[in-house]
Amino acid sequence: MVVAILALFFSVVLSGFLVKVFPPNKTKWLKMALAFSGAYLFTITIIHLLPDVLADSATNPYRVGYWVLAGFFLQLVLELFSHGVEHGHMHHHHGRTDSMPFLLLGSLFVHAFLEGSILVERGHTHGGHAHTADSFYLVLLGVTLHHIPAAFALMSVLMSRLENFRKAFLWLLVFAAGSPLGILVSNTLLSHEASGGMVYTALTGLVAGNFLHISTTILFESSPDHHFNRNKLVATLLGLVLALASDFI
Repeated sequence: MVVAILALFFSVVLSGFLVKVFPPNKTKWLKMALAFSGAYLFTITIIHLLPDVLADSATNPYRVGYWVLAGFFLQLVLELFSHGVEHGHMHHHHGRTDSMPFLLLGSLFVHAFLEGSILVERGHTHGGHAHTADSFYLVLLGVTLHHIPAAFALMSVLMSRLENFRKAFLWLLVFAAGSPLGILVSNTLLSHEASGGMVYTALTGLVAGNFLHISTTILFESSPDHHFNRNKLVATLLGLVLALASDFI
């Protein structure tokens, strides 16, 4: 758990410094990173998150679908306030405004909190097959990869509003704290819950729906009008291959 908290916190913090390296108007690397992380998130959702939560809810697997739908459309609502920052959208304001986009920060905090909430380390067995911490680290890697372009996009938006790196960075820490706090809360709530409990099913279903929305949005946006882009295709395939290879590592 400590490793996950540190990884998620510092992935955001360190990514905030990327605005000093990459100009916000040159985002070719960002599009590649998004395509890679989108493919990875989509794949682990299909081959790990959904099978795990369905297996845990063997007595009533149909309820998982409702939570997945809720997570999918919750992300749609959150993006009304975040303006798509979590998948690399950057809406810059010309000139200093000194106004903080609190709704944007709040929606991103909720998004990050939910992602962290499913990172619960516990082994469980289904039908004689042991599920250990494998999925935990695969999901952790996916969330970490996803946070890098999201943190860069958020920092770019904050800088365009405040024109002060220190102030922008302090607000970035709100986003950085979201997933670690989600980990702490969920590990406390789920520490005594039986496998397949309502809280675990709800959180995992919500995040699976959340991931499906974000990853498919990224993948569709990476090929607007279905135009062929070799670099993005390569990045997408790499994300797919890495996630698939995780089953054999």
